[in-house]
Parts: sequence; C-alpha cells; structure tokens
Amino acid sequence: MEQKILELLNEIYPLDFIKVESVTDEMFRCTAKDGDYFARITNYKNYDEQLEEVNYTNFLYNEGLGVSPTISSLNGEVVEKITLNNNEVLTVLYKSASGVHLPRNQWNANILKELGRQIGRLHRFSKKFEEIHPIKYINDWHDNEEYAFLKYIPKDEYTIRDTAQKVLSTIKKLPKNHSNYGLLYGDLWLENVLVDNDLNLAMVDFQDCEKHFYIYDLVVPIYSALEYSFVGGGNIVEYERGITKAIIEGYQEENELSPEMLDKLPLFIKLKEIFEYSLMHMYWNKEKLTEEQLRIMNHFRMRIELDHSLLNI
Repeated sequence: MEQKILELLNEIYPLDFIKVESVTDEMFRCTAKDGDYFARITNYKNYDEQLEEVNYTNFLYNEGLGVSPTISSLNGEVVEKITLNNNEVLTVLYKSASGVHLPRNQWNANILKELGRQIGRLHRFSKKFEEIHPIKYINDWHDNEEYAFLKYIPKDEYTIRDTAQKVLSTIKKLPKNHSNYGLLYGDLWLENVLVDNDLNLAMVDFQDCEKHFYIYDLVVPIYSALEYSFVGGGNIVEYERGITKAIIEGYQEENELSPEMLDKLPLFIKLKEIFEYSLMHMYWNKEKLTEEQLRIMNHFRMRIELDHSLLNI
C-alpha cells in the first residue's frame, strides 16, 4: 500500500518523494528531497467539505496563523482524487509544520496561555473568512454523526441519556451571533498542536472543523489537559484552575469572550465529556472490550451519572 501511494503521489505532485510511511490509516508521512510532507487520504468527508476545509486552512496560513499549508497537484488542485484498491479516495498534501508534540507533562499554564492566544487569533480569522466565503458544506456541530448521542448510548442507561438530552437541548437553544458562533477547529487537543523551540504553536489536522460556539475550542484543550497531562507533583484542582485561567486570559488578549459565554464553560465541558462517552459506544466493539476500555467506560459512567464536574471555577 505504501509503495503504491508513493508512486501515485509522485505522479500527481511536483515533488520527488523517496519514502512514504503510515502514521494512521488516513495519514501518511512523505519524505521528499526538500523535507517532510503529510498526505491525508480519506473519504471521511466528501469532496466539497474537504475543499471548503482546505480553503479555510490555506486562508488561515496566509493570514499568518501557525497551520500547515497545502501543496497543489500538477493539475492545480488542492484536493485530488486517486484510486487505491479499486476505490476512489480524496487526497490532500500538506507541508510539514515546524515543531514537535510536547511531552504531556510539559502542558503547563504558560503553553496553554499561548494556545489561548492562538485560538483567539484563529477565531478572529475565522470570522473574516466567513465574511468573504460563507460556509456552504461544513456542518453545524449538531448535524455531525458524533453528536447523535441517543443513537449510541444504550437505552437502559437512563440517567446518562437524560443528561445527554438536556445538555444538547440547552446548548442548541443558546442565542447564536457573529461574536460567539462560527467556524472553528473542533478537536484541538494536545496531539493536534506542535510547539517549536521559541514556543510558537502550529495547529495540524483540521479534519473535524465545524460550526460551533467558539468557546468549544477552549473546552477541548482544557478537557484533554485534565484527562492526559496532569502527572502529579501538585494539586489537580489547582492545576485545573491554573490552566483554565491561562487559556482564557490568552484568548482574551486576542479576541472577545463574553461573560455570558464564559459562564457556560462547565456546560460545554459536560458536552465534551458526553461526546467522548458516546464515541466509545460508537466505535468500540462492546462484545470484545479490553479491561482498559471497560475501566475507562465505567469511569465515565460514574462521572456522568453522579454529575461530577471537572471544573472548579
């Protein structure tokens, strides 16, 4: 497969690739004589959605935001169609962004404050992009399959289903306007951020971008830092308060965040928590759960059923 992809990429792009290796089922690291690139090969979204997403990220790059630029094919296309195993799939080629994935124990308040600034700039540029290019194909968050909570959470889990329904209903009823709702990243957790030696940040993999309340882009990194980055050496409540304060302060240096939306932060944290729990039911084989998967699922069940809040702000 990797050899076939190497041959196809060399046919359609103005680069001389010498090696292709799989990173995930959909992402491939491509080594060329002039550096590294990444090819995303997937039908996760259709052509129009992917083209709109790529136009968005290229706009962000041209505005000076830390994102990976795309490389056009010899045909001048930023989204190309190739055939693999008799199936047509869509391909986007990205120049590798600078920086590395930080070790999780280094996701401290200083880094998250800079991430907050980056998100603030992202949302400012998103508003500008939508004014020039009204969104036609990228979904509103609640239209994505991953938010069909009641389709995937078992019917006998009454308490969790009731909580999920209330959270969805409450957020859908929130007033939307130009300042609080629009195109955003959608999945901005630690693995999608690169950091260089000067603490410059780059966001990679906008595949899950969607229209949502802007505050959700702050919720995801706060949530993921609490889930994955605290390694002891202090009080986790103090860590949570510190990183939440840092990311909000960084954001507010670059963009407005109304007190009304800030008050809704715990509500959106709960949405993210239910989202993760629903994904377990959506993607895991319930007949073949590992001990670790069962442990995680039970942990989420208890947390949601007991209405335990991750935030203490």
